[in-house]
Amino acid sequence: MTEQKRKAVRPSGVDGGEAGSAEVTKKGKKLKEDIDKIIDEIDDILEKNAEEFVKSYVQRGGE
Repeated sequence: MTEQKRKAVRPSGVDGGEAGSAEVTKKGKKLKEDIDKIIDEIDDILEKNAEEFVKSYVQRGGE
């Protein structure tokens, strides 16, 4: 049986290098900050209205 050799191919449009990596890191940090803000907001609301929140999700009958 013959062995197949594969050549590593970079996807087109990807520069590689540090500039692209730095940009991805920057976007990742921004997304993390946005997600943290949203989670903090949800947490604050739940702290204030936890009982009301739970009551609204109690199943009634066959729902």
